[in-house]
Amino acid sequence: MGCGRIFNALRRCKQLEDGDNSSQLARCLGLLDLTALGVGSTLGLGVYVLAGAVAKTVAGPAVCISFLVAAVASAFAGVCYAEFAARVPKAGSAYVYSYVSVGEFIAFTIGWNLILEYVIGTASVAKGMALYIDSLCNNSMARTMTEAAPINISFMADYPDFFAFALVMLITVLLGIGVKESTKLNNVFTALNLVTVIIVVIAGAVKSNPAYWRIPLEDIPDEYKSQAGAGGFAPWGVAGIMAGAAKCFFGFVGFDCVATTGEEAKNPKRDIPLSIVLSLVVIFVSYFSIATVLTMMLPYYLQDADAPFPHVFTEANLPVIKWIVTIGAIFALCTSLLGAMFPLPRVLYAMGSDGVLFRPLAAINKRTQTPVMATILSGLLAAIMAALFNLNQLIDMMSIGTLLAYTIVATSVLILRYEEESTIQLHATKPAPETPFTVFKQLFNLLGLKYPTQLSYVIAKCTIMIFFVVALATCALLRWEQAEAALGVLGAALLVLLVVLYRQPRNSVENLSFTVPLVPLVPYLSVCMNVYLMVQLDYQTWVRFIIWLAIGYMIYFFYGIRNSSLNVKSEPQTNGVKEEKRQVVTTKF
Repeated sequence: MGCGRIFNALRRCKQLEDGDNSSQLARCLGLLDLTALGVGSTLGLGVYVLAGAVAKTVAGPAVCISFLVAAVASAFAGVCYAEFAARVPKAGSAYVYSYVSVGEFIAFTIGWNLILEYVIGTASVAKGMALYIDSLCNNSMARTMTEAAPINISFMADYPDFFAFALVMLITVLLGIGVKESTKLNNVFTALNLVTVIIVVIAGAVKSNPAYWRIPLEDIPDEYKSQAGAGGFAPWGVAGIMAGAAKCFFGFVGFDCVATTGEEAKNPKRDIPLSIVLSLVVIFVSYFSIATVLTMMLPYYLQDADAPFPHVFTEANLPVIKWIVTIGAIFALCTSLLGAMFPLPRVLYAMGSDGVLFRPLAAINKRTQTPVMATILSGLLAAIMAALFNLNQLIDMMSIGTLLAYTIVATSVLILRYEEESTIQLHATKPAPETPFTVFKQLFNLLGLKYPTQLSYVIAKCTIMIFFVVALATCALLRWEQAEAALGVLGAALLVLLVVLYRQPRNSVENLSFTVPLVPLVPYLSVCMNVYLMVQLDYQTWVRFIIWLAIGYMIYFFYGIRNSSLNVKSEPQTNGVKEEKRQVVTTKF
């Protein structure tokens, strides 16, 4: 392939026709199933560990505000996912969304990152569940395996965790049996998880003392003062709240698994957007309530960072509630494991169907109507990661893939909103040449256009590209205290770019069941928040991420770019006219 053809291949977009609702997968998931999947996959390890850990060392009682900030950031990403689910009712989540709006290369990048997110998400939940169950057995498994088969490698676990491996393979078998059966089990476990949360909140409210939110530093015992910040509601100030929000954001990762069910939902255009919004509401209310009662039952500096609820209920002399929470946590981790594993085969199936990954991954079992090959491969990858790596490394790697996917989805929403109404009409007549003066006037829409044109669309795309670069530079400079002047200039540039985007005409979205409100502000803020959180990750995470991308790009350039369905369909077209048409692949909704 020549350089020109390669460039055109990288930006070719998938075409979807109105009413294309066909699927080889079983359409058996209703609104309740989808909402339970979103809640169950998200409301797991975070609710039982995260609140106590962040309260003790990062944010203090203001951890509830940290959860609020993280919820807002997640909500911005959530509504962007919801609009795309209304546009594109297909399996594959952000991969498909970017394929129809940005181009094949970006879509492959996002799909490859989603594989990373879901593999490591499954592995981290399995690892956390294994450690939690082992802690109830006085860490007997860990001691035995460390003595029998130690792993003396710095970036790996201390021992091969065969229990975590077995947990992942058990979920793999369950998902291979069928979606309907596995979602029924997920619904039951999610209901038990929510009942546990309600019991915790009610029991904790009875033992709550609001005075624990305003303990002055002089009243804190001397042995805790060095680790208690400045005391009060926010011991580490606004910086602690924002640092806590970055950690709490992990607690909301998982709702996007609902977006991968586009070919298994009964009414995807209505139910998927609604279930995403409902999931986020339930998750935020649960986290906020849990964080509130936890910090009111016991001073933040006395919290147990590893197992906060058993500790706090032991201190409150409520042993029955302690065991209810312990058992409920196991059910919660089961639903999180199922929810983390569920999307991965769907992404592999979507990429295999399009030919950008190996096509055998798209094979569907006729009896179970599930992508069996993709499910088995997903299970093996996640099980090996869970057995060989430690929990903290897994969580950091998962975060970067998730945040990049969120960023591209929000960017894709912006691109589609400013796209011309009809690409066919656009190419039917040759547009008049633009002068520098008309381009300048259109920057702030002084021409008074009400509908997108080629000029307004080009201005919007260029503005979005510049905005992404400026946002990245701004977030990077936020880590240096001596960059106030540069930050002021970049902040002003971000505001100007937002005004330029706001003034450009947008296309109609009246036919969609759900749309992002306040465009361009909501996706604009979503990109800024996601980029900020990505910049906070350490360099080792970025190195591992770059290695993972390099492996993916080798697969794409040696296999995917030639075997892509878009390339196969257009291969017979060799003359100049057809070649020009092939390079412009339109999207229809």
